[in-house]
Amino acid sequence: MRPSPVPLTSRTDRSAAGAPGYRVLALAPTPFFADYGCHVRILEETLALQALGHQVTICTYPSGRDLPGLTVRRAPGLPGLQTIRVGSSKRKLCYDILLGLRALVEAGRCSPAIVHAHLHEGALLGFPLSRLWRAPLVFDFQGSLVSEMIDHHFLRRDSPLYGPLRRLERLITHLPDMIITSTRHGAGLLVRYFGCPAHKIVPVPDAVNLQRFRPRWMVPLAERLAHKQRLGIPLDRKVVVYLGLLAEYQGSGHLLQAAARVLAVRRDVHFLLMGYPGQDHYRTVAQSLGIADAVTFTGRVPYEEAPALLSLGDIAVSPKLARTEGNGKLLNYMAVGLPTVAYKLPASQEILGDLGVYARPGDVEGLAEEILALLDDETACWEIGRALRRRAESQFSWEQRAELLVAVYRHLLRD
Repeated sequence: MRPSPVPLTSRTDRSAAGAPGYRVLALAPTPFFADYGCHVRILEETLALQALGHQVTICTYPSGRDLPGLTVRRAPGLPGLQTIRVGSSKRKLCYDILLGLRALVEAGRCSPAIVHAHLHEGALLGFPLSRLWRAPLVFDFQGSLVSEMIDHHFLRRDSPLYGPLRRLERLITHLPDMIITSTRHGAGLLVRYFGCPAHKIVPVPDAVNLQRFRPRWMVPLAERLAHKQRLGIPLDRKVVVYLGLLAEYQGSGHLLQAAARVLAVRRDVHFLLMGYPGQDHYRTVAQSLGIADAVTFTGRVPYEEAPALLSLGDIAVSPKLARTEGNGKLLNYMAVGLPTVAYKLPASQEILGDLGVYARPGDVEGLAEEILALLDDETACWEIGRALRRRAESQFSWEQRAELLVAVYRHLLRD
């Protein structure tokens, strides 16, 4: 039994009858849609804006999943260069040029009122378009470009390219008419490290689709047991879940080391790790640690199937090490009602608040201890989980974020 997918286009349409919407040209220099991180933000922002009556056209790379209900225009492909890996890549330079040309054609077709650029490459491509069409440029900032390159081992701090790329990043952050950030921490980074004027930055933090990610206690027991059986998880095991990219900057190695420490104390626990692209490598790591029989790697999980699989968890974990990025997976954990253990970083604290269970960044032993403490206190797990769901409902809906984003558009167009 595979998880019943939640339709990706499900959203209540609250647009005013007859109210004209803005024409938004969104630049997404990434193989949209790819079931993780920035792709989820692009998708949910677009769906929320469309529900308010706005017209969004997404220009993106040639590869990626086509989703119903979206207007997507893809750059032409190149023979032999169809696959684009997660993170920084030299291939992206070729596709950025092709994406810029595709966006130029699309801008001529739709005459955008707003150019909404995701990621630094999108802001660089969007700047000339915004000036040609006299449409304000909004930069959707989700973390430092150079820091991401370092995290993905694409760049070293002692590289001769480090200085020029850091200066390029600073230049890009000064091009937009307004910057929206996926975290409040990101807004502070832009002011402190890149000298961006505070009045040109508006935090529009990541949110969660509360209809899609329903509380785990609302998922029928029979459905959860069937998913456990399909995945080969013993029915009597407590389950610790992780959903996201598998990579060192995400703390995947730390998670497996912590899992080994947990399993040395308790054998009634199973770790369900959902994500890609490093599942083969980390499966080998699990084998070397002697815990392969208590760890399941699913590989890539379609976004619409993620809610059902997260509902199998008793506890969620996110040992992310990257300090400049957001951590959107925490919002999905919250909405499902999963008590969550994370490294104590600004983005995690911003999302989980006082309800998060934190370990010191990089402290594998502390991570294991916090997981064990939650496993030992089932009552606390349920209380924290329900409180996290309430926090998600009150502070982290995409409907709220879309209204804030439209207020930014309106401000720019009025000026």
